[in-house]
Amino acid sequence: MSEKTNISRATGVLGIATSLSRVAGLVRDIVVAALFGAGFGTDAFFMAFTIPNLLRRFFAEGSLTAAFVPTYSDIYHKQGQEEAQRVANICLTLLFVVMMLVTLVGIWGSPLVVKCIGFGFGAVEGKLALTDYLNRIMFPYIFFVSLLALLTGVFNVMGHYFVPAVSPLLLNLSMIFCALFMRTWFDVSITALAVGVLIGGALQLVVQIPVLYQQKIRLRPDFNFSHPKVKRIAWLMLPGIAGVAIYQINVVVTRLLASFLSEGSVSYLYYGQRLFEFPQGIFVVSLAQAVLPSMSRQVAIGDDRGFRESLRFALILIALVTIPASVGLVLCAEPIFSLFFMKGAFSFDDVHQTALALAAYAPGLFFVGVSRVVVPAFYARKDTRTPVVISFWTLLVNVALGLVLMRPYGHTGLALALTLSSVFNSLVLIWALRRKMGRLGLGSVSSALARIIPAAAVMGVVVRLLLDLAPWQATGQGWLKGGVLFGTIMVSMAVYLSCCYLFKVPQAKEVVALLKRKVLRR
Repeated sequence: MSEKTNISRATGVLGIATSLSRVAGLVRDIVVAALFGAGFGTDAFFMAFTIPNLLRRFFAEGSLTAAFVPTYSDIYHKQGQEEAQRVANICLTLLFVVMMLVTLVGIWGSPLVVKCIGFGFGAVEGKLALTDYLNRIMFPYIFFVSLLALLTGVFNVMGHYFVPAVSPLLLNLSMIFCALFMRTWFDVSITALAVGVLIGGALQLVVQIPVLYQQKIRLRPDFNFSHPKVKRIAWLMLPGIAGVAIYQINVVVTRLLASFLSEGSVSYLYYGQRLFEFPQGIFVVSLAQAVLPSMSRQVAIGDDRGFRESLRFALILIALVTIPASVGLVLCAEPIFSLFFMKGAFSFDDVHQTALALAAYAPGLFFVGVSRVVVPAFYARKDTRTPVVISFWTLLVNVALGLVLMRPYGHTGLALALTLSSVFNSLVLIWALRRKMGRLGLGSVSSALARIIPAAAVMGVVVRLLLDLAPWQATGQGWLKGGVLFGTIMVSMAVYLSCCYLFKVPQAKEVVALLKRKVLRR
């Protein structure tokens, strides 16, 4: 099986699993918006959840995965499963100890951390105190998901993707259940959401146990922390903490600045970002997770030509999906929030303000996708220093743009600053990779973009015309709104794919042919 097929297959499996979780996440956000709206309580919860969520990217999905997978893949394919399992045991033991300490320190130092990232909340009585209270409840979440991330890396190298990818579904279901049925248990009703996060994190880890038995992996404590491969992973992780998590660092900066804006701004940005991350989570993250083991395997056997081909193929797949998705999100922002969110405590003004945030985030989808593919290319080559240097400059760009744009444009300016910093980050990463590896042969990517962009533009015109058929500012009329939005999405997808064929995008034909073969085989 070719690496292109491996990447496409893994991306498909991860995409399906992640789709289930993202749909549940959308339902969760709809429930939260209807029950709690956008204001005092939700601002505090989303700000509090920022801290363990950021650490999840730092220690779990970000630096740990990027440092562990290439090294573990090298051991697994060269030294065998027995030695690979021994290294996994040592890493799991070390991670358990470290994350236990991080969790305890995080709970103890919560007041200081909350004040640093939500400084503007101090102007509203009780808002910082509520944020601190919710953060203390949720902080152990980072312990569970860090262990989960290591197991996910082990499973992915062995070719098992589905269960780890679908496990976030449990987090979303737990939060939905707690919000619906436990909010009356607490004096401050939004506390139920924090409890849901804690329960969901534990469930995500527990469901991996059957996979361990299925894959015949026997994990046990091993305190041989001086093992050279474990030291290698630890050294790779240190700079990777900032490098691979740059997007989340920028999110924290954005929310810090938003804490100085009018009440509801943090919530508007959160809801907008959640819809922005819907296609990102389904495809971009799945593709990045799928391409890292393939690239690591190619580096391990010295296949530089195959490495470049995998990178080009991944970038074209990113463009095929994210460019039309960006156009769709910009045009459908208000209709989406009107249909799904405008009920209960969520008014049309909330819909409009949140839609502005989403429309400002959306153009950055392609560039975030490029970064999520190019950064693993550095890590597959065991280079974690370059992304961290670039991340530092990207952070400065985001802060500068945020300060400039927030004054005239409020929370929309902050979302736009994050988009522009994502553009900067992706372009500099590609430039740095080219300096390190020489010519990357990205001519095929440019050729594909020259065909994909016009196809997405034609699709955008069709979307704009069809959306005028529904009264998005009116309350109710869900069937009409849903029919128009669903019909618009179906028609626009058909138009886009037809244009891809008309404009001769060969990669689109290749992906469709692969899907047809898999369907016919099943």
